[in-house]
Amino acid sequence: MTLPPFQELLDAHGRDVFRFLVATVGAGEAEDCYQETWISALRAYPRLGERSNLRGWILTVAHRKALDHLRAARRRAEPIGDALERVAADGVGAPGADDGLPEVWALVHALPSKQRTAIALRFLAGASHAQIAAVMETSEEAARRNVHEGLKRLRKEYRDGHQ
Repeated sequence: MTLPPFQELLDAHGRDVFRFLVATVGAGEAEDCYQETWISALRAYPRLGERSNLRGWILTVAHRKALDHLRAARRRAEPIGDALERVAADGVGAPGADDGLPEVWALVHALPSKQRTAIALRFLAGASHAQIAAVMETSEEAARRNVHEGLKRLRKEYRDGHQ
């Protein structure tokens, strides 16, 4: 079996990749990470060889680009005035912010990185625990635990905010 044309990969998985990135790095930065993901994937695609799990591969590329972005962001100094203006302008900055659940997306965005990534992969990209483990380069049990702990924390935070 040969690899499909790159455009087919983009068409098939572009939406899931973008939604995953919005959930992990925020709406303001997702577009840049999205472009970096596909540029990196395009460069590596000819050397990929036969692969049965292209979806997992492209989500792994996106996960690595998100981690690179988050690490770089921690190293950048940011004036506090700009940060406050951006928070006010961006609102939640997550997928479906207009779906009536902006506070849920704010809570997802506030999760620790591993839990946020696992939740985004599970519920935005529809990834299985095995796929989450592959993308995050961890065990399936650790992936399952990150999803579980993330959901537990979301439930608690949501309940605490609505009492």
